[in-house]
Amino acid sequence: MEVFCGKKSDEVLEYLLKRRSANAQDLHAPGPNDEELERILAAASRVPDHGKLVPWHFIVFQGEGSVQAGAKVRAIFKSENPEASEDRLAIEATRFSRSPVVVGLISRMRKGGKPFWEQILSAGAAGMTLSLAAHASGFGAAWITEWYAFHPQFKAYLGLDARDHIAGFIHLGTPGAVPEDRPRPALSSIVTHWRDGAVLQKGDALYDQEKLGFPEPGFDVSGLRK
Repeated sequence: MEVFCGKKSDEVLEYLLKRRSANAQDLHAPGPNDEELERILAAASRVPDHGKLVPWHFIVFQGEGSVQAGAKVRAIFKSENPEASEDRLAIEATRFSRSPVVVGLISRMRKGGKPFWEQILSAGAAGMTLSLAAHASGFGAAWITEWYAFHPQFKAYLGLDARDHIAGFIHLGTPGAVPEDRPRPALSSIVTHWRDGAVLQKGDALYDQEKLGFPEPGFDVSGLRK
């Protein structure tokens, strides 16, 4: 097999410069067939991976499996929201059947002495590569999470344990419309050309928002390095 590293391709670069996520609710049949999906997942597995730990795995939802997963989401939501309307319950029940294929991307911490943070980054790279491979195969991709990605009961239903974290659900299908692009950051606000005393361009003035209770300076990230 020829391995491409450092091979110039203006076509690939132009493609990356115009990449855009699809809307999950606008992805219709046909989705990738078995052969196409296998190629997409194979591409997703070719990402940087310090220590060759493969700190991620995939769960594919389609057909009956999508309906079953949606039914579980509906049941959990109803148990916690007994006054929910049937319309809202129907939304929850179709979480995995709105697009032909949904790939659950699971970040799994592996033993082996490599920092957990690097393992998480590798899982993120797998998700991005999966999305790009889907686009290159003629499909749209929408990477989302939603509340059930963090719900312990739904994670247990999928057979996940404490070492597993759902990095997202990537919806795949044929776009019903061309999605509008969104504003992209000016490179001048996020790129620093280093020299002693340089002022880092962190993008804070434009993109730091008071929502998530970000840690104060000095936040200890040692727990992610074990």
